[in-house]
Amino acid sequence: MTIRVLRHESEVLKGNACGDPADRELWVYLPPGYEDSGLRYPVLWCLTGFTGTGAMAVTGNRWAPGLAARMDALIAGGCPPAIVAFPDCFTRWGGSQYLNSSALGRYEDYLCDELVPFLDAEARTLGTREGRGVFGKSSGGYGALRVAMRRPRVFAAAACHSGDLAFALCYAPGFARTAARIAKAGSIEKWVEQFEKTEKKRSADFDAINTFAMAAAYSPDPDKPFGVALPFDVEDGEILPDVWRAWKRNDPVEMVRRREHAEALRGLRLLFLDCGGDDEYQLHLGLRLFRRRCEEAGVAYEAEEFPDDHRSISYRYDVSVPKLLAALDRAG
Repeated sequence: MTIRVLRHESEVLKGNACGDPADRELWVYLPPGYEDSGLRYPVLWCLTGFTGTGAMAVTGNRWAPGLAARMDALIAGGCPPAIVAFPDCFTRWGGSQYLNSSALGRYEDYLCDELVPFLDAEARTLGTREGRGVFGKSSGGYGALRVAMRRPRVFAAAACHSGDLAFALCYAPGFARTAARIAKAGSIEKWVEQFEKTEKKRSADFDAINTFAMAAAYSPDPDKPFGVALPFDVEDGEILPDVWRAWKRNDPVEMVRRREHAEALRGLRLLFLDCGGDDEYQLHLGLRLFRRRCEEAGVAYEAEEFPDDHRSISYRYDVSVPKLLAALDRAG
């Protein structure tokens, strides 16, 4: 395998509210024979889940091989060769959801307007929408689905593995636990201070940081601490309708009801969706609801539920990657 680590200095991420770096690595997998062939290749953009980075997706470990090793095996087994790009969209709060937010930064623009043309200039890609797909798991699956709906001129195929769907089912159960963590700390500011100065992050903190990161993505508010409006009252946990509506507008189950987003999905060469039937965040229920919405909107898709939960499911890329590459233009 050949891995190239490129550096890119983003203009749209400069001065972001989190103080996160604008100069970032872009890890790139190059298929066997790339250096000698002179061919141009399709590109798959792999979006990592919450707290993930591109480098983590590439390398994996001995129990769960990374995408580089998986791509070598897939290509050796007859899958069309392709370039795979792994952007770094990590933020102070753990992730970006691959959207533009005043509390996080312009990550949709970073991916679609900066990194895509940057890679097209740095590597022998096909350089066309028809030679470009996007995929990911969890928050990365959400991001893949979201950019497919919002940027139909950029990607021709998309795969969403266990993506964040049906926010009332996957996020709301953590709101009360988040309110309790903040109340215990004494304020949002004190909770953030405690979280950031503690080197070892504990599972008990996950609900709170996940909820806070999602609020930074879906309901930024410059008048609130850290520019983030939580969707509930931190004193008593009551849902705040105006903020919750902002969240819902970003839920793919709601987004697909809008004409322009449904039209974008109908224009894809492939929309692949899957989720484990025992997903801890009820994302299998979100998948079922999203499928119903697609059918109502006349959006064609392929979908699978498989016997597993949310974690350690990178083996599902062995299913989606060949489907994505079969839908895209081939190397030439």
